[in-house]
Amino acid sequence: MTTAENAPANKATSPLYRALSWLVALLVPIALTLTFVRLMLSPFYINIEYRLPGFPVDPYGFTSAQRLYYGNIARLYLLNSAGISYLGDLQFENGQPFYNERELQHMVDVKKVVKAALNVWIAALVFLLGLGIWAWFGHWWPDYTHGLSRGGWLTVTLLGVILVLVVISFNLVFVVFHEVFFAAGSWTFNFSDTLIRLFPERFWRDIFIWVGGLTLISGLALGILFRRKS
Repeated sequence: MTTAENAPANKATSPLYRALSWLVALLVPIALTLTFVRLMLSPFYINIEYRLPGFPVDPYGFTSAQRLYYGNIARLYLLNSAGISYLGDLQFENGQPFYNERELQHMVDVKKVVKAALNVWIAALVFLLGLGIWAWFGHWWPDYTHGLSRGGWLTVTLLGVILVLVVISFNLVFVVFHEVFFAAGSWTFNFSDTLIRLFPERFWRDIFIWVGGLTLISGLALGILFRRKS
């Protein structure tokens, strides 16, 4: 009986399966990166980040507990189906709105980007799973695992470059990221605005490092684990 490991050579090396192997390789960096982006949107990251030594205090008065409470509300808004009133109804003790109109519009834009990214993430995982099942039962498993390995090394290369850029000039990476996904000028705020007080630059720099580092390590693991035996 033919198994996935000793598949006939004419199938394992066919142009179709080689093309699908490259598709797997291209999907791997997307799936891995967005997996860790999703992890950063869980309580895990925000609960750790605000408690890290050296995390900048809010010069306008938010305590760590307040940052954690309101930061979690903002995080939940990005993941739920609620409208912007979920944030727009928040007020300070003096009755002033917690967020101004520009901040609220930016959060609407961020939610759209997050939802789109999560849809891409799910699609990438579904495609990888579906291709994996097809590869196993269709007897092109070696090509599939070779795609996983290539995708792992591709991930290491891409994320390695990004991490180097983050270390050299995080501001450049941050600006380019926002210019790609948001309208010019819609994502800059005053230091006294709520979004900056809750999420200072250190918060975002650490997200890039966490996501980049975990994705790079995962890519390296895939590259080594599924490397083609000589």
